[in-house]
Amino acid sequence: MANPFLVEMGFTKSEIGAIQGGMGFIATTVGVLAGGVILNKIGINRGLWVFGILQLLSNLGYYTLAIAGKNNSLLVLAINIENFCAGLVTVVSVAYLMSLCNHRFTATQFALFSSLMAVSRDILSAPAGQLAKTTGWSSFFLITIVAALPGLLLLPFVAPWNSRLISVPKPGLKDEI
Repeated sequence: MANPFLVEMGFTKSEIGAIQGGMGFIATTVGVLAGGVILNKIGINRGLWVFGILQLLSNLGYYTLAIAGKNNSLLVLAINIENFCAGLVTVVSVAYLMSLCNHRFTATQFALFSSLMAVSRDILSAPAGQLAKTTGWSSFFLITIVAALPGLLLLPFVAPWNSRLISVPKPGLKDEI
């Protein structure tokens, strides 16, 4: 929803493309690299918490831009923060999904898990345009922050902060170890 928002704010497609395609790409790449380093230090569970919260908070950049109006500096900041956080979340999401896969069926299971993740994203984003039109952009971005909370509230069950990694043998792997 960022592009329709930015166009409505008065930014040209050239401005949006230059920032998203140039600096945004770099911010995403830096986020992926930083995410890999950080994830190696804090682990997948804590990474899900930290990176998830950062991704949630990254929408505050767009909220601020919606309140302030057209502002090139805020545009650069909002896009770079969001893309950096998206890079962090991409790393931890892939790591988490891979940790759920059986080594013998990794490709198939990863494809299924990532498809399930994509389906929910696509279904939930379908009414976003109407929601933004109804509520206004600033309220819409606050709603997106609230909408991210249920996923974070599930983390204590699927990825407890203080859990120790326990090596659990997966079916069919005892001969491969």
